[in-house]
Amino acid sequence: MKNPVIERDLIGVLRLRKTLAMQIGSAVLMSGLVLLRWPTDARADLSGMQAQDVFRIFGYGLGLTMLLLVPAFPATSIVREKQSGTLGLLLNSPLSPSAIYFGKLVGVLGVAFLPLLMSIPAACACYVMGGLSVNDLLYLYGVLMMLVVQLTAIALWISSVSESADGALRTTYGVVFLLTVVTLGPYQFAHGQPWPSIVHVSLWLRSASSLPAIMEILGHADAGLQGLVGTKGAPQRFTTIAAATAVVFSILTILRLNPRIFDRSRSQGIITDDRSRAQQWLRRLLFLIDPQRRSGEIGSYTNPVLIKEFRTRRFGRSHWMLRIIAGCAIISLGLTYLSSSGSLDWGVERVGGLMVVLQVGLIVLMTPGLSAGLLSAERESGGLALLQVTPLSPLRILTGKLMSAVLTTLTILLATLPGYLVMIYIKGSLRQQVLYVLVCLLLLGAFAVVISALVGSYSRRTATATAASYAVVSVFCAGPMFFWLGSGSLGHHTVESALLISPMAAALSVMEVSGFETYNLVPATWFIIVFITVILLVILTWRTQQLLLPK
Repeated sequence: MKNPVIERDLIGVLRLRKTLAMQIGSAVLMSGLVLLRWPTDARADLSGMQAQDVFRIFGYGLGLTMLLLVPAFPATSIVREKQSGTLGLLLNSPLSPSAIYFGKLVGVLGVAFLPLLMSIPAACACYVMGGLSVNDLLYLYGVLMMLVVQLTAIALWISSVSESADGALRTTYGVVFLLTVVTLGPYQFAHGQPWPSIVHVSLWLRSASSLPAIMEILGHADAGLQGLVGTKGAPQRFTTIAAATAVVFSILTILRLNPRIFDRSRSQGIITDDRSRAQQWLRRLLFLIDPQRRSGEIGSYTNPVLIKEFRTRRFGRSHWMLRIIAGCAIISLGLTYLSSSGSLDWGVERVGGLMVVLQVGLIVLMTPGLSAGLLSAERESGGLALLQVTPLSPLRILTGKLMSAVLTTLTILLATLPGYLVMIYIKGSLRQQVLYVLVCLLLLGAFAVVISALVGSYSRRTATATAASYAVVSVFCAGPMFFWLGSGSLGHHTVESALLISPMAAALSVMEVSGFETYNLVPATWFIIVFITVILLVILTWRTQQLLLPK
């Protein structure tokens, strides 16, 4: 604690109201999850099954909480120092780069461990029910502590190479999605196959995710493996990989902490319109959309706010849109091909379930980053004052901003359609199911765009708005799944009522994925999501008008 960086970062963050809200929210959430499954009758459960059910809900809830909250603090720690100019002062102080880094690391870990500490009373409640051992709790908390260290080290490195706080947040949550979900894919296809080397490599790649380790501790080690017995030892493998990852990224970040971190010597290139006629024709042959070509004028009947958002946002430019479309199409077709090659074991419905999870993951990953900064970025940069003096109405401004996010989200969803077309070709009777799934995903995308923009309208910082939007959208998608995990004791009607607000659950039930085929969620879910989205849109319109009033 003699390190001044620790004192400044840790004490400064602990004084914030949002830190207090995080502590209280974590304690209330964990207690609520335990009370959700707490037995209400006077009979004692000697088998310990009720205690296991409560412990599973608690464990998954705590794991999701750490995945959502932890990246927000380290992802903006160093990049904000660069933007404010204080990082240069630190680098010219008597502190060494390693002292600066470990000061940042310890300060962030001190905040990141707070949700774990606030969950201890709920964990003790799980223990006193019986059926659990102290080792179960120690293993769970040990894995989650290593998860916090791993994510903190990765996020600090991303923060050191990023140029903006909201960009660092988007990249960090993308890496979290990659480590937690995408790394599970190869083992899903390789296990049970006669490829020892590939299976071994995919097993260790799967162990980079904290999910298998948590599932093994909670007694769900073989879930999702099509009845095959999984390999034990996931907590040990994850601990090894997390420790190695933390060490590697810590070293990389320390090496970045020198005066050269401010160097941005990069050629700006030459506009294609300023090149020779031969070079212009050559680039037209080589590029479908030339990123160095000067953009045309805005049309008379085109919303200028929409064009402004596309031209100033990295993923709004045409060449980046094509890259996103190509990447999503390749992933969709590759997933369908790999799984359909073993369709005798998997079934087309299971392939559809994987496609749904992929698309929901893309929506959760991309939409908050696109929509959260629509209004908060204008407030942070001062652009809101310029919008106030334009002849555009608040409704036209809001429409242009929302359409920029809606069109990008729609493009991402449409890019995954080739995989569904292959499924329909394999099994023609799935045509109506695929149509229903697309409706569910479109409604989820619309809801995510509106709720993210609404959250951003109440924040003065884009980074804060982005982090809050990721948390809200993720909880909305994953929250109802906790009821599904407790379907054994909550009852079919209770679980179905909770899943009615989840488009993801509705899409999985339409595809008749195992565990969801008994729930009838469509079209009730559609009406609920449309109603909620319309209400949020009305509130967002009112909020935009309030922000654009002259002051």
